[in-house]
Amino acid sequence: MSKKIKKQLGEFIDFAYGKGLPARHRKKGRFPVYGSAGVVDFHETPLIKGPGVIIGRKGTIGAVHWSQEDFFPIDTTFYVVLKGRIRLQYAYYLLKTLPLQKMNTDAAVPGLNRNNALRLMVSIPSFSQQDRIASIVSTYDDLIENNQRRIQLLEQSAQLLYKEWFVHLRFPGHEHVTITDGVPEGWEKKPLSEIAPLNYGKALKKDDRIPGPFPVFGSSGIIGAHEKSLVSGPAIIVGRKGNVGSTYWSQDDFYPIDTVYFIEAKYCSIHLYHALFNTQFINTDVAVPGLNRDFAHSRLLLVPDNKIFALFEQHTTAIYEQIHRLTKYNQTLTQARDLLLPRLMNGEVPV
Repeated sequence: MSKKIKKQLGEFIDFAYGKGLPARHRKKGRFPVYGSAGVVDFHETPLIKGPGVIIGRKGTIGAVHWSQEDFFPIDTTFYVVLKGRIRLQYAYYLLKTLPLQKMNTDAAVPGLNRNNALRLMVSIPSFSQQDRIASIVSTYDDLIENNQRRIQLLEQSAQLLYKEWFVHLRFPGHEHVTITDGVPEGWEKKPLSEIAPLNYGKALKKDDRIPGPFPVFGSSGIIGAHEKSLVSGPAIIVGRKGNVGSTYWSQDDFYPIDTVYFIEAKYCSIHLYHALFNTQFINTDVAVPGLNRDFAHSRLLLVPDNKIFALFEQHTTAIYEQIHRLTKYNQTLTQARDLLLPRLMNGEVPV
């Protein structure tokens, strides 16, 4: 095995600042816009040529992201510039093993301390070893990404079916059903309060979370894991603060924090999940944008007759069972990758 070179991280890479791009200035395009938590939007022009590595500077401090294509890192991020004898993909995996999330500045607004991060001591192997390590770990990432694409396609198929039946009203047998004011005969519109009440999530600060098997849901989706759950799955989560009106389905038991509402399993259905996903929720709290519970409960939802409801559930249950299997497989792959990565980096597992 060739000798590793041990130097400060800043000898090999630099952290360059992203650039401000407010949402109102973004023009829809194909290039991903990266914030500290990952892709937040798309824009017509990139700032940096891909592939590239993005690091959370403000917000999700120290989170490390890979972009295969050209991208636009906003001003809550750094992006990596190579300086020394290091491959970009190896740098990405190396950064994921470093304690960047703990390297806050002492300023009023927490952020990643760039200088302290670049002073970290790292051992860098030869280019050939870097390539072998990156190849091994990227195999896991490629499988995870492929499964994620399959999950997205499955979700899209369920969403298209919902729109076909319940938005365009081209459900089985629609040709023989009278439709009045957008409501087929035998169907009705009901306020959400009569279908399923929204329950408040419970505060659980990041520092109070104990690693465990249960996903923690915020208004942007899964934001971590905890040793205990608060709600039994399957259930629906609706964003209350932050990403207002966002809608998620959890097959497993989970912990909803205080930025979301949740709907208990006994009221849940895949139809209701898609109905809420297609409901227009607006910010109703003036000082702090949020989803007012009474307002949300007043939203009218189209409820089909029992036959069409059961048929939709039958068609989509198989889809969501497959999504659940792929999600579990990705969790297993992620755990295996995260266990292997530091051992490859420190030489515990030879390559």
